Amino acid sequence: MVAATARGVLFVHSAPRALAPHIEWAAGRALDRAVNFDWSHQPVLKGSLRAEFFWEGAPGTGAVLASALRGWEHLRFEVTEDAGFGADGGRWLHTPDLGIFFAQTDTVGNVVIPEDRVRYAMDIAGSNALELHRELRLALGQAWDDELEAFRHASDTSQVVWLHKVG
Repeated sequence: MVAATARGVLFVHSAPRALAPHIEWAAGRALDRAVNFDWSHQPVLKGSLRAEFFWEGAPGTGAVLASALRGWEHLRFEVTEDAGFGADGGRWLHTPDLGIFFAQTDTVGNVVIPEDRVRYAMDIAGSNALELHRELRLALGQAWDDELEAFRHASDTSQVVWLHKVG
């Protein structure tokens, strides 16, 4: 039997130059191999760098990568793990101010909110539509998306995939 392989992308949206080799080391350790990123300037935040790294590994590697990088001061990143046969995908977002956010994703990359989380939002909100809206935005990671959106764009020549708001 062939072991399942997961694929994904690590987007380092902004990092201080001095942190770059440490990020590569941490990512390499999570992937169990040496890695080198193609760093470029992050025009949104002077003096910071950005990088995109496509990875392959065992299912769950996205969580290992996100755990290796979470909590680092001045670091904004996003890790995606594509859904595979019999495995959900995932998306981890991190900002210095908000910390880390995780969401399950489906085969086309949509965030999936589990039934229990929707029920919780409805229970908390009661009949207050604004509170329900707030709870669902929290479940979707909207605050993280809002903070990272400018960094995702980066420049007109960027290969970063925009994650647009719907609705």
